Amino acid sequence: MTTYLLAGGGTAGHVNPLLAVADRIRAREPESTVLVLGTREGLEARLVPERGYELLTIAKVAFPRRPNAAALRFPLAFQRAVATTRHYIRERGVDVVIGFGGYAATPAYLAARREKIPFALHESNAMPGLANKLGARFTDFVGVAFEGTTLPHATFVGMPLRLELETLDRSALRPSALEFFGFAADKPVLLVTGGSQGARSINTTIGASVRAILDAGWQILHITGQGSELADAGLPGYVMLRYGDRMDLAIAAADFAVSRSGSATVSEFGAVGLPAVFVPYPVGNGEQRFNAAGVVAEGGALLVDDADFTPAWVEATLVPLLKDRERVADMAARSATVAVLDGADRMVDLVKRALASR
Repeated sequence: MTTYLLAGGGTAGHVNPLLAVADRIRAREPESTVLVLGTREGLEARLVPERGYELLTIAKVAFPRRPNAAALRFPLAFQRAVATTRHYIRERGVDVVIGFGGYAATPAYLAARREKIPFALHESNAMPGLANKLGARFTDFVGVAFEGTTLPHATFVGMPLRLELETLDRSALRPSALEFFGFAADKPVLLVTGGSQGARSINTTIGASVRAILDAGWQILHITGQGSELADAGLPGYVMLRYGDRMDLAIAAADFAVSRSGSATVSEFGAVGLPAVFVPYPVGNGEQRFNAAGVVAEGGALLVDDADFTPAWVEATLVPLLKDRERVADMAARSATVAVLDGADRMVDLVKRALASR
């Protein structure tokens, strides 16, 4: 029996692949123990226990970006997080650590190294984050979701996807998905989502464009994010949700999407052949633009800058595209060509190689 410690969290982009790998380990090795290391503030605090895994917590310690009081407190706080993680490893008899980036990952990598147990990591973005840049220096077992990700020892495994998305048959599930959200069966559905926290620019633009999209013969499933203050348009064919707990049904109901291009979203859409307009998050190191580059190059999606995604752009570009059903179908076929459906198994296989190296 093996005890695994999966570390990561903060956003859905880290939590979803973590849970996909956890589920695959549990399916392949029901006798093994799967623990998760995260923080009390991240999305993992809710999703991990809901999925039936034990969450071990450490303090959220952010790398300082500028010299200030937080920077002065960082070294001690970080060492405490590493020490707490080492305690968990010893107390629970952890055999291997698997990191997914985020606040909990770096303490986990350093704790594993100091406890002399193997660790593997998965980088879900085309441009790696700080935690995984550091971790990849100390392990040969580095899985990446996108070809060309610049990390030492990188092995392309694709994105670990939840089993319900790996095996999703959109055409078979579509009738029940439409019924679940209350949509008519004779009209296509546009899925709009900005991620778990939402995207103000996407919400604002779509909120101002609801009638134009409905008039084009489409229905809209608008997942606004938990922090959105957008008011429900209250129109037939428009469904607003704050959070999409059943993204498998949302994707099954959808014929096209407007979304941020987080790594998990790009991978999930590709896995089922869902064409999209991607609006990359304009802050950070630009990883979302690179996440979408492959499917855009194949013609399965369009990319539009956040500043350009306006009601005028929707009217001039998106609405005519939605009216062209042949083009939508062609984009769907092209989207599916970049899919990797066995990312979870590939990542677990990489972890098993890390274990064998012990």
